[in-house]
Amino acid sequence: MNAPANLIAVLLVVAVTVGIGGYGLRSRSTPDFYVASRTVSPLRNAAAVSGEYISAASYLGIAGLLATYGSTMLWYGIGYTAGYLVLLVLVAAPLRRSGAYTVSDFAEARLGSMAVRRTATVFVVLIGLLYQVPQLLGAGLALQTALGAPAWSGTVLVTAVVLVSVITGGMRSVTLVQSVQYWLKLTALAVPAVVLLLVWRGVWHPAGSPPPVAPVQPVAGHTGGHELYGVYSLMVATFLGTMGLPHVTARFYTNPDGRAARRTTVGVLGLLGVFYLLPEVYGGLGRLYAPGPAAGNRVDTEVLLLPGRLVPGTTGQLLTALVVAGAFAAFLSTCSGLALSVAAVLSQDLFGGDVRGFRRAAAPAVVVPCGIALLLSGSGMSVAHEVGLIFSVAASTFCPLLVLGIWWRRLTAAGAVAGMLVGGGLSAAALTLTLLGVGGPGWAGALLSEPAAWSVPAAFLTMVGVSLLTPGKVPAAASVMLARLHLPEALAAGAAGRSAMDGDRSSQHPARSSRNGHR
Repeated sequence: MNAPANLIAVLLVVAVTVGIGGYGLRSRSTPDFYVASRTVSPLRNAAAVSGEYISAASYLGIAGLLATYGSTMLWYGIGYTAGYLVLLVLVAAPLRRSGAYTVSDFAEARLGSMAVRRTATVFVVLIGLLYQVPQLLGAGLALQTALGAPAWSGTVLVTAVVLVSVITGGMRSVTLVQSVQYWLKLTALAVPAVVLLLVWRGVWHPAGSPPPVAPVQPVAGHTGGHELYGVYSLMVATFLGTMGLPHVTARFYTNPDGRAARRTTVGVLGLLGVFYLLPEVYGGLGRLYAPGPAAGNRVDTEVLLLPGRLVPGTTGQLLTALVVAGAFAAFLSTCSGLALSVAAVLSQDLFGGDVRGFRRAAAPAVVVPCGIALLLSGSGMSVAHEVGLIFSVAASTFCPLLVLGIWWRRLTAAGAVAGMLVGGGLSAAALTLTLLGVGGPGWAGALLSEPAAWSVPAAFLTMVGVSLLTPGKVPAAASVMLARLHLPEALAAGAAGRSAMDGDRSSQHPARSSRNGHR
């Protein structure tokens, strides 16, 4: 690899990120930092959501898994996209109409319980911190592959840039950065993919390009031979886990209204649908031209190495530098969104909820996952598989809370807490045991490495069952809150008259007014 060209690509991405982030210095108010004053247009928001959602797992991991395990790994890209269809149908508009800043705010406003809020906060922080770890590990691997630098250097570089971006501008500046980074990532994969396809089809014959080799047979997947179960469980995790990711749900609070939230989600479906055509190209060509990385442990390097192997010389070096730039955009955009979501809930619950508190909360939201990533450096697990496990935790906690909280009046605080603890506890335990190498081949390993198929139903059943056993604990204002979630804003305001307008003023931060009532 051409280390100087790759270094220039990385530095350019960092400079653009920090430069655009300086726009956030105009942010002064609390709504600016938390929800960009709820003024983000659907098109820009769709690009920003797509930008932060396309993580290291999408950019690097899917191609490596396809090259190693074969066609069953296609479900990662399908599931990552289809999750937004579920989000569109069940959650997007009602969540925006709640008027909340965070998932914790929504949980408390819907159920009137500090216990629910605290439980939700714990899982927001847990998911947000864990999700950053694969991104930082991917950054270390990318910098090591592209520059020959130590793995820790990429982790520290991404941490520093994200911390600066989040502290200076909050949601307003990060939204602009992420929307730009989506188009950078799409270009960084699409341009080399077109060139590689031309080489594969024989339209272009660059001097020194290797002939295709017989594809290696796919190795057994991480479910120990139980591939059908693994596919179904992966579908459950990715389809339902998307709505449980705190950095995804936080985006819908930035829309002006529920209709704009739905338009944003439709835009995201289109943008992600285009992007997820590309990792399949790299995975398929990697099986023909670069089976070496697929046969080893570092499957996530497939995308980084493939352009240089198919197109030797200066052209290949430039294509590799472009891919490296897109990879760093992926690490930065996803980590920024996750750090924002974690800092928001920590600020609300521990640091007073104002701009100063947000900035104080941003430091642990970024530094803690950096420390974890440095400890886990060299683990060798696929980034996409690590992210899939975190999707299982998200699907087992916030998916039941949001779906039942929005669509079922009889949900109680006791049911919500019990469901999140059962689903989150089971899936988090499975994640921990998998990272420790417990399970091995057979059903034990399959159930632990893909827990969503059993942890998500357990969470739903617990939440419903405990709620039915505590019917007297249904919040008195449940019907009013559900009406607010499901009625269009203009209709709700017209029907409720002056009282509705007063409610809107107090609900600029509904959870805070609720906490005042508890006091």
